[in-house]
Amino acid sequence: MKKIINTSKAPAPIGPYNQAVLSGNTLYTSGQIAINPETGELVLDDIKTETKQVMENIKAVLDAGGMTFENVIKTSIFISDMNNFSQINEVYGSYFNDENAPARETVEVANLPKFVNVEISMIAVKS
Repeated sequence: MKKIINTSKAPAPIGPYNQAVLSGNTLYTSGQIAINPETGELVLDDIKTETKQVMENIKAVLDAGGMTFENVIKTSIFISDMNNFSQINEVYGSYFNDENAPARETVEVANLPKFVNVEISMIAVKS
């Protein structure tokens, strides 16, 4: 059985999907981009600020699903320019402990929703 997870502390979906789905003890988050949930505006000042907004949106979704970054077992990062990887990685890494960081892939793509620079999704498990 699945439970739909939605929170006003993260951007509302812009299509036919939900912010996350909880199935058993596993939470699957949809990809988050740098939309400020309070204003609905994109946060594209610079790549670090954009990535921080993405991670804060994910944090809100994880929280709504009763989890934290400690529960994350897998992440997928999509970026529009691999030259931004080190800055994205620096911000992303600040949300995890090196000893228990999740598995991850990072992929450069041609375009992302609303032509942002980074989108991140996660899978988290509560044991």
